[in-house]
Amino acid sequence: MPFAHRLFKAPLAALALFAAATLAHAAGPMPRGQAPGWYRMPLGSFEITALSDGTVDLPVDQLLTGTTPAKVKAALARSYLKPPLETSVNGFLVNTGSTLVLVDSGAAGLFGPTLGKLVANLRASGYTPEQVDEVYITHLHADHVGGITAADGKTMVFPNAVIRLHAKEAAFWLDPAQMDKAPEAMKDFFKGAMASMKPYQDAGRVKTFDADGELVPGIRAMSTTGHTPGHAAYVVESNGAKMVMWGDLMHVAAVQFPDPSVTIQFDVTTKAARAQRVKAYADAAKKGYFVAVAHVPFPGIGQLRPDGKGYRWLPANYTANNPPAGK
Repeated sequence: MPFAHRLFKAPLAALALFAAATLAHAAGPMPRGQAPGWYRMPLGSFEITALSDGTVDLPVDQLLTGTTPAKVKAALARSYLKPPLETSVNGFLVNTGSTLVLVDSGAAGLFGPTLGKLVANLRASGYTPEQVDEVYITHLHADHVGGITAADGKTMVFPNAVIRLHAKEAAFWLDPAQMDKAPEAMKDFFKGAMASMKPYQDAGRVKTFDADGELVPGIRAMSTTGHTPGHAAYVVESNGAKMVMWGDLMHVAAVQFPDPSVTIQFDVTTKAARAQRVKAYADAAKKGYFVAVAHVPFPGIGQLRPDGKGYRWLPANYTANNPPAGK
């Protein structure tokens, strides 16, 4: 090929490559959204599936107590966060091999439009609500119990399940006399709990416990009253592996892990809630077992190590080597 022709063809080839690159990177709509919100890991011979109910923005600088808004903002900033904080709401499914247990059910429609995804994520994980044998409620706040009943207030979302919770929790939130005595700002908590529990009460599918102990083989209740009058954690153990499901023993990782003394306005008894958190942190850090937390960023499973006067959160190492989905 003559030299002049080669010179002429070179710019044309470069222009063609540029045009192709431009076309390949043409702007397109962003799909947005996330992958289904579930994460599975083994625990001994059990299977744990974390389920996201979604996230909700919370003005944590205004909600946390025993500190100041400025200190909360500074603690958040150290984790590159700021208020309002996008806060996870997590539930946890435990398959023991013979029983399928859900710990907390999310909010459904009781806590705003960004929550209510737990059942869809349960289905995406390979299970159905009809397969759930028991639902253990850590406490009767809306974002933990709302998901057990459909929006019509009559349909049980988990029609074959028994609902288990501490007797003190039921006695407080399901008592109209307690609601009448409560401050106006708390009355919606009572109404949400009553509406969510009613179909199961009517069907005789509510069982309370009033002492620590085993509910099914490998899972036991542990009283952690303070955040609410009958708050309970659930201890899951299999083949030497252990996980404690904390419920609302804490709310804001970036603030309360470094400083366990910080509390939140939602605590019914501030002093007791603080004491339960301090005790839970120390035990988890000393013994090294997993904890599963309702409001730590999804999937909310990890371990603790002491770090100065506080603790460091170590999220569970991601594992892709899981048992197949389904019961």
